[in-house]
Amino acid sequence: MESIKIKIGQAGLALALMGVVSIVLSFINYNIKLLAWIDLWGDTAGWIIRIALIVVGGALFFLLGKDDEE
Repeated sequence: MESIKIKIGQAGLALALMGVVSIVLSFINYNIKLLAWIDLWGDTAGWIIRIALIVVGGALFFLLGKDDEE
């Protein structure tokens, strides 16, 4: 069970990093292929999705990504 929690935490870190990279690349009108659908819904929705990726990914990482020490 512990290894699943760590894997979900690592996936959360990947989500957060993709959100940050997507924000940086959006300034030069480029995007990650996996996240190209974000801009199809407009600028405002795109920014909301990018920020949500960072927040949700960071929360998953900080809540589940650390090994519990007993």
